[in-house]
Amino acid sequence: MLENLKNYRIILASNSPRRKELLGGLGIDYEVRTLPDVDESYPDALQGADIPLYIAREKADAYRRLMRPDELMITADTIVWLDGRVLGKPSGREDALRMLSAMSGRTHEVFTGVCLSTLEWQRSFSARTEVRFAELTQEEITYYVDTFRPMDKAGAYGVQEWIGFIGVEYIAGSYYNIMGLPVQRLYRELLQVV
Repeated sequence: MLENLKNYRIILASNSPRRKELLGGLGIDYEVRTLPDVDESYPDALQGADIPLYIAREKADAYRRLMRPDELMITADTIVWLDGRVLGKPSGREDALRMLSAMSGRTHEVFTGVCLSTLEWQRSFSARTEVRFAELTQEEITYYVDTFRPMDKAGAYGVQEWIGFIGVEYIAGSYYNIMGLPVQRLYRELLQVV
């Protein structure tokens, strides 16, 4: 599949183990390329899906100067959106506990922005998934944070980990989007590459 990509070297501009696993699941040969300290700030006026879309494009622009003509670069960013604000990666244990407590018994949204870039063109899209958490006890939240240390995850959780098993009541949208890469949509977008 995806024979249309045979003239491209696919580059994943991410160190995320989950994104690597998900892209690998599409059966695509790719290499990882990362830059230190890529700016992930965004204008305050942006809301919801526009935030990770903006950041994915900014990441792509940071990498473009390093690209070769035969490369297709994939950049992405994921946020958790609750009560009109972003829950990004927690700054530490207390922040992770606070985020999970805020999501307990409530529904939040996960948005991922993805940008596909070559030296000649750029295309981007976003995906939205709604996630409802059961009421979580403080003991469950503390156990999860102390055992799994989700400091590298938006919203302080990995849906594929223990907290997802015991806490997620309902999902509307892509499960893989919650992990950080909406692979079904990415596959459809990659099919369109010429």
